[in-house]
Amino acid sequence: MTDTTTQAIDTPAQDQNKAGAWVPLSMFALYIIWGSTYLGIRLALQSYPPFLLAGVRFAIAGLLMFGYLRWRGAAMPTARQWRNAALTGVLLLGFGNGLVCYAEESVGSGISAVVVASMPLFAALFTGLYGEWPTRRETLGLLIGFVGVVVLNFGGSLSASHIGAIALLTAAMAWAFGSVWSRRQDMPSGMMNTATQMLCGSFALLLAGFLGGEKFPAHPTLHATLAAAYLVVFGSLIAFSAYLYVLKHARPALATSYAYVNPPVAVLFGVMLMGERVGPYDVAGMAIILFGVIIITLVRQRRTR
Repeated sequence: MTDTTTQAIDTPAQDQNKAGAWVPLSMFALYIIWGSTYLGIRLALQSYPPFLLAGVRFAIAGLLMFGYLRWRGAAMPTARQWRNAALTGVLLLGFGNGLVCYAEESVGSGISAVVVASMPLFAALFTGLYGEWPTRRETLGLLIGFVGVVVLNFGGSLSASHIGAIALLTAAMAWAFGSVWSRRQDMPSGMMNTATQMLCGSFALLLAGFLGGEKFPAHPTLHATLAAAYLVVFGSLIAFSAYLYVLKHARPALATSYAYVNPPVAVLFGVMLMGERVGPYDVAGMAIILFGVIIITLVRQRRTR
């Protein structure tokens, strides 16, 4: 009787191992899906304005997920959890995603990737302010990854508007701080955390779009609409949920390493779907980026053991 009961009850360490087993699959979603959203955003912007595009994207995804969770009996978040989800959603989705969409109207893809890839460095800085500085090897992996992104974009145009560059830098900092801050707050549990953040972030994005004079297109193209739908299902429902999961069950250095993998993935999608060319800098940059991510991943595995 005692042995059976002991086997049926998971210890905290076993629960942590079960949760960590989903981390590799979640990271795959972040690396591949979020890498493809660069192309999706560019296609969707052909018809839709940036802030309304991001706002509608997260509003639809948030409403679908929130309705499903409530239908399944998920508990309503507390007032404190709503407040924390609202602040995190505005930082991650309002500033983080909204400003990236805004910047892609005037900033070249090269400088965009470089600035966005600085996000893990900001995350490491903000995490250090809470007393959790990256290890030496994690820092090495972060720096190698950033160097790889710079090399990746040596072959492209780095010209950009000052407003667009500032928008991208602000987006990276807001996303980094929101990610680090939310890990230490009372957030809604499970997928409800994703739903509430998307609802709150979408409200801020829609408000910014309407106040900025944006309007929905009267006759959007089919490609732009399909790209927007892809962003809702894959970029929001799947990938953003995976990011929040990894953020909870892994160290920030691993959770934010997607920023280094997304640029080469975006390049590959551009080659396959848009006929873009890949030069020697692209190949060298991708190799360096992957090397940096491998270092971060190995550090995480050693710490887990």
